[in-house]
Amino acid sequence: MRKAPQANKATPAPRTGPRPLPLHFAIAAMACQSSSPALQSLNDGSMRWSAGLGERAAALRADLENVDPDAFRDSVEQAAHDRFKRFLGGIDGYRRHPYRRSLTDPPIAFSKGATRLLDYGRCPEAAGSVQQGPAVLFAPSLVNRAHILDLAAERSLMRYLAARGVRAFLVDWGEPGPQERGLGLEDYILDRLGGCLDAARAANDGRPVAVVGYCMGGLLALALVQVRREQVSGLALLATPWDFHADGGTQARLTAQLMAPAFPVFEALGSVPVDTLQMIFASLDPCLALRKFLAFSGYPQDSEKARAFVALEDWLNDGVALPVEVARACLLGWYGENLPARGLWRVAGEIVDPARLDLPTLIVVPENDRIVPPASARALVGLIKGSRTLSPPAGHIGMVVGSKGRRHVWEPLAQWIEGLPA
Repeated sequence: MRKAPQANKATPAPRTGPRPLPLHFAIAAMACQSSSPALQSLNDGSMRWSAGLGERAAALRADLENVDPDAFRDSVEQAAHDRFKRFLGGIDGYRRHPYRRSLTDPPIAFSKGATRLLDYGRCPEAAGSVQQGPAVLFAPSLVNRAHILDLAAERSLMRYLAARGVRAFLVDWGEPGPQERGLGLEDYILDRLGGCLDAARAANDGRPVAVVGYCMGGLLALALVQVRREQVSGLALLATPWDFHADGGTQARLTAQLMAPAFPVFEALGSVPVDTLQMIFASLDPCLALRKFLAFSGYPQDSEKARAFVALEDWLNDGVALPVEVARACLLGWYGENLPARGLWRVAGEIVDPARLDLPTLIVVPENDRIVPPASARALVGLIKGSRTLSPPAGHIGMVVGSKGRRHVWEPLAQWIEGLPA
């Protein structure tokens, strides 16, 4: 009897992202289909142009004077159709791309619940004796996977530091489980991040270690350092928000107002779902997915550019849920009420006050950040005396995995760590 052919195990299952897929489809369809009604408004003179587009609008009208209106309308509709088709092709190409992240995590130095502390001083790339170099603890955001700092072999800040002899530790918060269901922000700061700090110090012969916070992780790091100042040699804050209303606060307040009525549902679920968080991020730049996948549709699928795109997109779509009380503190307390900048955010019974910090501090404010407005992160510069500021020409994520990251962030950050007092 002939055996039935087996499925090809080497072919991975198609991806389900980008998340939330229905939202990205709807926004892209509306953006592409808006060309036809816009053309009608142009023809009847009812379209309102912003002040900076007046001259271009006049030039466009002049160019169309001798063009057949019906033929032009058909061309616009065909172009809109082709654009949406390319977008769908980009989505399909991403979902079927063969690339999968294959890096192996380094040894675990500490764990509690879903939280792990990864010791990159013991990864294959580590240079020399891991006990010789300076030690540094990285705290990423709670709403995304930690491996953005270890995305791929050639795009890993953690392995870059290890290769320079730095004893780098990365907090991997993990997917919240039963033990995390009732945790609040203070629990993550004092217990989970505090436990990681203890483990990093123990591996460093009890000596102080530097702490680096990325995005939301910077706020957690700042609060912990205030409580445990003597155990920290320096603090670096990468794209860390502080004044959530520095740019007027419209987006932050709107986010809080939209999310507040949903908290009874989140409490029943035990967490804020990943797709809800992804919707918040999508609201910052609704047409970003359209632009990204239009561009990706033109990349050769076997190119390094395509693999880099897929690696980053996989990370973006692999978010984690947020425990309810953590979400309440962040979405309502930080975004809605701006508690940190107003001097009302308390941890361990004390106001978190950056002005009280008296240790070497590096503040990195990427110039093109769309997730944390530069004005929000720059508010810390005037509060922490003697802090050094770095403003790389990159975005929120690009500064750690983009082409400019090594030169403008990795190298100066490594030099800063290596220059801290022993």
